[in-house]
Amino acid sequence: MESATETIKRIFGDDSDSLGSEIAETTSRYDRLTKSRFPKPTRTRCIAVANQKGGVGKTTTAVNIAAALSKGGLKVLVIDMDPQGNASTALGAAHGSKDYSVYDVLEGRRSIHDVMQQCPDFPRLDVVPASIELSGAELEIAQVDDRNDLLHRAVDTFLKDPNSHYDYVIVDCPPSLGLLVINAMCAVTEMLIPIQAEYYALEGLGQLIHTIGLVQKHYNPNLLVSTMLVTMFDRRTLLSREVFNEVKGHYPSIVLDTTIPRAVKISEAPSFNKTVISYDPHGIGAVAYGEAALEIARRAPAVIRALKDKEGRE
Repeated sequence: MESATETIKRIFGDDSDSLGSEIAETTSRYDRLTKSRFPKPTRTRCIAVANQKGGVGKTTTAVNIAAALSKGGLKVLVIDMDPQGNASTALGAAHGSKDYSVYDVLEGRRSIHDVMQQCPDFPRLDVVPASIELSGAELEIAQVDDRNDLLHRAVDTFLKDPNSHYDYVIVDCPPSLGLLVINAMCAVTEMLIPIQAEYYALEGLGQLIHTIGLVQKHYNPNLLVSTMLVTMFDRRTLLSREVFNEVKGHYPSIVLDTTIPRAVKISEAPSFNKTVISYDPHGIGAVAYGEAALEIARRAPAVIRALKDKEGRE
């Protein structure tokens, strides 16, 4: 009996540029992904997803990597630090003005336990939502002495609870370099930077790396840029390949081999309060994010060793 891939190739043809070839390749990748094991890290990995340039797939990356890790059997917490609340929407979390949110956590009125919600699509995925009130938080906490450590204290207290074991904590940052992003960088040990496959996206990368360096120097010496992911990649264009090769050339050990393609379903999913992992699980977008999450999970031993080396030098 022929496989699904062979059937698709027989119907659509075997041309490498044909629709049939693309469907067959996606089907084959999906099959391999479903048979893969997502290894558990030896300790909780806390990762902030940040890029001050908007439109690079930052929130899309945060929620879909989280969903893919959760689908792979890992326990994940997503903290939405963007006042727009797009991550909360995609993960099906209520985040109206009357709902408790990360704003209440930063203000010290509520704990993470109090405000987190379970994602309806993934039982191993919890969400700390953001509300529009968070947009005024930077002004409100600007005069507080420990204003950079508010989220760090809350996350640290939460994870010390023996009933709060998580394999991954993923923080979605706003598209800026303000106090909310500094809080996120101080609360985690890793940075994941999504980079759009366009040259303009590379211009802001240096500024972001500079800001991360300042945070490392003054607030969080254990912070590590562990992962870069190229998004909106079109393998048919020379530009996408050149951007990928340039970024990979500069940061060979942290740029994922997986790239995220432009796909309509990725953009559609949030309008249905879904990640693409749940909205179109067999599609190219979900498969690509699943492969990226698997690559992140498999790199955990090397990243944790690098973090221990950093901690040992302090």
